[in-house]
Amino acid sequence: MLKNVSVRQHSKLRSEKPDIRVYWSRWMILFLYNMCACLSTFQWIQYSIITNVVLKYYHISESEVDWSAMCFSAMWPLTFFPVCFIIDKTGLRVAALIGAVLTLLGAAVKIFSIGENLFWVVMIGQTIVALSQIFILTLPSKLAVTWFRTQEISTVCSLGVFGLTFGSAVGFVVPPMLVRDSDNLAEIGNNLKIMCWGLTLAMAPVTLAIFFYFPAEPPYPPSQAMLEERQNRQTVTFKSFIGSIKSLLQNKSFLLHNLGYSCNIGIYSSIGTLLNQLILNYFPGEQEEAGRMGLVMILTGMVGSIVTGIVLDKTHKYKETSFVIFVFTALCLGGLTVSLEMKSKWMVYVAIGMFGFFLNGYLPAGIEFAIEMTFPAPESTVTGILMTTSQILTVILTIILGIVLEKCGALLCSITMISVVGIGCILTLFTPNKLKRQQAFMKDRNVSFTPLKQ
Repeated sequence: MLKNVSVRQHSKLRSEKPDIRVYWSRWMILFLYNMCACLSTFQWIQYSIITNVVLKYYHISESEVDWSAMCFSAMWPLTFFPVCFIIDKTGLRVAALIGAVLTLLGAAVKIFSIGENLFWVVMIGQTIVALSQIFILTLPSKLAVTWFRTQEISTVCSLGVFGLTFGSAVGFVVPPMLVRDSDNLAEIGNNLKIMCWGLTLAMAPVTLAIFFYFPAEPPYPPSQAMLEERQNRQTVTFKSFIGSIKSLLQNKSFLLHNLGYSCNIGIYSSIGTLLNQLILNYFPGEQEEAGRMGLVMILTGMVGSIVTGIVLDKTHKYKETSFVIFVFTALCLGGLTVSLEMKSKWMVYVAIGMFGFFLNGYLPAGIEFAIEMTFPAPESTVTGILMTTSQILTVILTIILGIVLEKCGALLCSITMISVVGIGCILTLFTPNKLKRQQAFMKDRNVSFTPLKQ
């Protein structure tokens, strides 16, 4: 009898206590996302980092090679609205699966691009992968809040960015090593084929893993904020989606931050596209050196993004962290310019490493700051608007910087980049510091979490 009463009381207590749990499987979900993101972003600079070889093989201009990377930026304003609506409507699983399938398809298409007159096939493959990135790049913050406890969110968002930047790092170093400059066009074509086949074979098991093991959400929410979100969840309609877009575009703080964020990402993406040409201006014939310098920039950036996430989870100083990172990014870019002018390789490596640390460290800080000031707007929509604006600016900056580099020289190109980063610093300084999400997360401080195996 006493046992039955005890059981009833225990059940009553459990029914009154919110079911908030975290699962060990959340780390596997994050790993699968990172693998997909890595293989997608590798293809962003797959051709532009070996511009001189691609020019020789396909008999095209530098601007055409640049578009193999810039199409990733151009795709954002064209497809942002339908993609973000699909993500908000269908959730994490469908978005991740679409992103993975498109990444695999784009890589497979490029297998058939081996031929001196087949650069148009390369562009079809790159365009498909560019579309996949819109699904992939908008997911880190949504994945973090869906699967992880509140005190892990910024770190997890940084780890999501880690996968993106690791793919870029591999993209900087592998193509120059695999597709070497040669007077034998057949040899170049064979190396390009190996690269395309390798990408396809690497992406196939990742796509299958996401298909069989990537739930939309855990059985129980990981935080009080997510519990309330589930309890108050409404069906996403096109009307409600447009309403959330309008609300974000009327948020002056968000618009100001959006412009500052775009300055940073615009420079980040432009350098990724033009790095080969920029380095070869100072060190002719050093194609592999340019790839290694890009690798150093990305590797230190990966460390920077993780450090930023940890700092944000500990301090919740989103604006302050963003501003400090912006200032140091400008200073390091100035140091890189001086190092290039002095033609000192070791100084370039040091400067580009520090530049990458701060430049890439801003990515999670900028995203998290935007989500803080727009809460409870959907994370994927907020990230989508940030990325769309920044990619539009990337196309503009890449074209302008490419012209400046060709017509006026590398020094003026670098000064232009420093000026853009400086504008971003000023915009961040004047962005209001509103942390709406932290107010909701305060409820989680007294909630105990039970890690479960699943």
